[in-house]
Amino acid sequence: MRLLLTADPIGGIWTFAIELCRNLQHYGVRIALATMGRELSVDQHRAVKRLPHVRLFESRYRLCWMEDPWDDVTRAGDWLLAVADEFHPDVVHLNDLAHGGLDWQVPVLLAGHSCVLSWWQAVHGEPAPTSWQRYRDVVQKSVQRADLVVAPSSAMLSALLHHYGPLRDAQTVANGLDFPAVVSPGAKAANAESLILAAGRLWDMAKNIALLAAVAEQLDWPVFVAGEMANAEGGATADTGLHHLGFLRREVLSEWLTRTAIFAAPARYEPFGLSIQEAARAGCALVLGGIASLREIWDDAAVYVDPDRPEELRLALSGLIDDPVRRHQLATRARRRALWFTGSRMAAGYMHCYQKLRAKAGAEMPAGKDQGGGS
Repeated sequence: MRLLLTADPIGGIWTFAIELCRNLQHYGVRIALATMGRELSVDQHRAVKRLPHVRLFESRYRLCWMEDPWDDVTRAGDWLLAVADEFHPDVVHLNDLAHGGLDWQVPVLLAGHSCVLSWWQAVHGEPAPTSWQRYRDVVQKSVQRADLVVAPSSAMLSALLHHYGPLRDAQTVANGLDFPAVVSPGAKAANAESLILAAGRLWDMAKNIALLAAVAEQLDWPVFVAGEMANAEGGATADTGLHHLGFLRREVLSEWLTRTAIFAAPARYEPFGLSIQEAARAGCALVLGGIASLREIWDDAAVYVDPDRPEELRLALSGLIDDPVRRHQLATRARRRALWFTGSRMAAGYMHCYQKLRAKAGAEMPAGKDQGGGS
């Protein structure tokens, strides 16, 4: 199978894409990885070079959620069709929301990892303003024309259906990771330090780092945060009371998670949360925003707090600081639950989707039409 896969190097989609590519290698899939949003870092180029079945097509076209992106979105569409003409994929897997409506000649899977309309509702408590109408129109056309829309959680799929549905076909495939290695209880007990860690796009209001900053100085343990403080549009955050580590390479972040006793993510909006999964694999006790998607994914393996109540977050963190037995119990539950969300399971789910799309396309092809290949 030949797969055209889009990605951006800005957030969790990059981690998702590399993990998916790595695991699809076991199925003999050859992949054209087409990137947009900004140029790749040196480490990101190295990650691709470690995957011999992946051919990189790199661009800097602005994504549809960025400021004034529409000329770039159009040019990116032309570029993606040119990549498809050169690579001849059997299936297109889009991880951006803008290009499902292109004149693709093969089946299209569109993965909805997040969207502005559901993000805005969660963060601001109201529908997105009319200034996002063009975004709404473009994304609605894109998701409705895709042959299959996939989301990483039922909560995110419900949001896509609410804002853009009805869809041709839709299902969930949970994200997964095989790195970092799952830390054993004994190793965690030996390495855990009295600290709290948060990680992710710190500039994203959905991550709600401001709530953590509001209580940090009232806690007996220091609170560290890892991630980019400035976004692709130049906006930044600089919350006081937190120990900023800046952007950390994945290996370095893994080391921090191995040392961390409590991982905090009081998110207002988080369709899945790969950083949370990494923390769970590393044996951290989880304190999370009490939103539908995180409750769906982590069930009884976390403490949940209202994203609008700093006192609730302070009490949850202080309670775990003072109760090592409960910390251990929660960390054990999170570790066990994280074992289900593996990269190999994720790849199997997407492989099933690709095969279903190919089979459906073959069944719908008019009798006598060449189905490709030849001798």
